[in-house]
Amino acid sequence: MNAHLSAAWPPVSVAPDALADIQAEFSREWLSLCEQAKSGTLPPLSDRRFAGAAWARTGSHQLMAHAYLLSARVLNRMVDAAQVSEALRSRLRFSIMQWIDALSPSNFLAFNPDAQQSIIDSAGKVLNAGLANLLADLKRGRISQTDEAQFEIGRNVAVTPGAVVYQNPLMQLIQYAPTTDKVHRRPLVIVPPNINKYYILDLQPENSFVRHAVEQGHTVFIISWRNPLASDADGVDGATWTDYLDQAVLRALDVAREITGEEQVNALGFCVGGTMLASALALADARGQRPVASLTLLTSLLDFHDTGVLKVFVDELHAQYRERQFGNGGLMPARDLATTFSFLRPNELVWNYVVGNYLKGQTPPAFDLLFWNADSTNLPGPFFAWYFRNTYLENNLKVPGLAQAADTPIDLTRLDMPAYLFGSREDHIVPWVSAYASTQLLRGPRRFVLGASGHIAGVINPPAKKKRSYWVGPESDDLPGDPNAWLAQAQEQPGSWWPDWADWLGSHAGPKVAARRQLGNKRYTPLEAAPGSYVKVRAV
Repeated sequence: MNAHLSAAWPPVSVAPDALADIQAEFSREWLSLCEQAKSGTLPPLSDRRFAGAAWARTGSHQLMAHAYLLSARVLNRMVDAAQVSEALRSRLRFSIMQWIDALSPSNFLAFNPDAQQSIIDSAGKVLNAGLANLLADLKRGRISQTDEAQFEIGRNVAVTPGAVVYQNPLMQLIQYAPTTDKVHRRPLVIVPPNINKYYILDLQPENSFVRHAVEQGHTVFIISWRNPLASDADGVDGATWTDYLDQAVLRALDVAREITGEEQVNALGFCVGGTMLASALALADARGQRPVASLTLLTSLLDFHDTGVLKVFVDELHAQYRERQFGNGGLMPARDLATTFSFLRPNELVWNYVVGNYLKGQTPPAFDLLFWNADSTNLPGPFFAWYFRNTYLENNLKVPGLAQAADTPIDLTRLDMPAYLFGSREDHIVPWVSAYASTQLLRGPRRFVLGASGHIAGVINPPAKKKRSYWVGPESDDLPGDPNAWLAQAQEQPGSWWPDWADWLGSHAGPKVAARRQLGNKRYTPLEAAPGSYVKVRAV
């Protein structure tokens, strides 16, 4: 091993007494399992990978599964006992998780009695179907997570009526048609993440966040990001962080203001879109401009001190590698980003489908959210390189004046408009305590709401389904610095947080006026019907 790699991965050791305890415990549990196997008293397997009846019918398969789970526990105990820094322990834990999940006996036809039984029951048809699924996914370049043939953008997802009223090389801006006779005077502009397609917020009518906002009497605009391709010849692969703030986010706010005739809009950012939105508003503030009256951030990071499991990918070597790779432009491939996010939860998003699609020959069920999840986007390399270093690696955005855009220092602590901040309690991409940390940077009245579930399911939770719950505390200019102190005094409410947000936004949206049926205006005439053409471009 060369010196460079040795410096990156220092020797890993476990204290002898701790290692002896782990070995002794393994021996005791293994002997106990063997005795139970001989007597036919092995306990039922609660892990869903081994929950099928075929696993329970054969003692040898039961023992194999128990031995695998025992080995996994021992490996994780060794990681916990390793004498290393916490940063390296996190990387070890992530790496061990990948090996453990990949080597599950359920992933191999030779060891999976459920898959074997399905082949026998189908007289071999399952084997043919599984091979066909594998070949189709190899051609596609990714594992299918849903029956994608059941969805089409503009037909049964992203169908809220509207029109593209502006576009440039980075984005299209969609304005949605009103569904109420009167609308609030102040419009709402939504900035979704550019690492995904915008229609996560406009899936199907029954779970569309966009449609819900329109039905509450808001004139809604949303950015639809361009999905740049290697074949594009207009230089979009060289777009920078500054380009996205100036030519996309701030441009969208200006167009919405001009179309509605309002001096200020309400603005909402989701995930990376929230980071870009807040940064763009700080840039506008540095120029003496205040285009936004209220700010909503959904599962967004402004303070990157704790980035959860993603921190295992963050170090100086990776930052330098991406900066060299994208020094003269280029694209961060969608496939790289999608693979990274899938392997954050490999059992759920990778091996579950390997078993179902290939070993059992199943077609995964139609699920709009997973159709969206498979519709990944490329990113301009310079944008990604700047973002990676200044947020995940150096956490520069939280320090007033340290990060720059358009050669201008930006200061998030100068943002003092009313803010609604949302985090998801089980979010593994934006830990809720990190979403809460934004309350300590912004300076206006702040309302923090904590939803149940994860990064996507916590946000896309329509009221009609009456699912989950959320926690809310009073709006304040001085929320506690400790997120757990906030949680201790917050009240849990049943159902969706959407009505709470709608009530809050309504109080900042101005009086209602007669809705205008004509979208755009004389300067910004409709270019094409929603969802537009940018969203239909697929990464290759």
